[in-house]
Amino acid sequence: MPEGDTVWQAARHLHTALAGRVLTHSDLRVPRFATADLTGRTVLDVTPRGKHLLARVEGGLTLHTHLRMDGAWRIYAPGERWSGGPGYQIRAVLGNAEHTAVGYRLPVVELLRTADEERAVGHLGPDLLGPDWDPGKALENLLRDPARPLGEALLDQRNLAGIGNVFKCELCFLLRVTPWLPVGELPAGLLARVPVLSHKLLGANRERPRRNTTGLRDIDFFVYGRAPRPCLRCRTSVRKADQSDGTGDRPTYWCPTCQSGPSPAGRTTSRRTLSGR
Repeated sequence: MPEGDTVWQAARHLHTALAGRVLTHSDLRVPRFATADLTGRTVLDVTPRGKHLLARVEGGLTLHTHLRMDGAWRIYAPGERWSGGPGYQIRAVLGNAEHTAVGYRLPVVELLRTADEERAVGHLGPDLLGPDWDPGKALENLLRDPARPLGEALLDQRNLAGIGNVFKCELCFLLRVTPWLPVGELPAGLLARVPVLSHKLLGANRERPRRNTTGLRDIDFFVYGRAPRPCLRCRTSVRKADQSDGTGDRPTYWCPTCQSGPSPAGRTTSRRTLSGR
């Protein structure tokens, strides 16, 4: 599932393959930009912004893409068979003499003026892996709606950009609170750790080929995807429930023993427990 670390890696690979080279082939397979031709232009850079990718091309143009749930960019050598999915899933192709980048299942493909990039990404909060990272601003954003459940607030890219469902679940476990606990009910010291720990987790994973939050070689996650297996801390069965739009696309995982706060089953704990006293 693409999150900030995955997008950062995708940007790095695309930048390495495309930046500083003249495009010899371009194909945007979306109706609005099907006639756009970037051939002959040099790719200047490819930059991640939260979960967004910005490929800047000479002439003041930017190709803006978003991976969302299952989009991916794949890079191929000349003559190599494209293997990222069936042809009808291809949404964008950018090629030069050395490499061809193929975008599969991209829900967002938009060609815009580089000067107008803020129209696409200006709503985002501080980027956890970007030069604009500001933990104080991220904390301020989270506190704008103190009644909002922490899990929902973490997924809101307007608060801090880069967290997806996997990191949401793992962060809440490491903080020892449920994703349904309102932001304003976290003790002040614990709340201040949210942006700091978020930055640490994504930063540790941006160079890894396989995401890992436990530090263990054979188990990548504390709770994500582990229901109903036992919690690594207390051996209680990890639980699973929905915390999204009701489609089940973003299941939430948590340990009912290790994590304090409300849950879909109605369980709550005291403020004393939450403060760790």
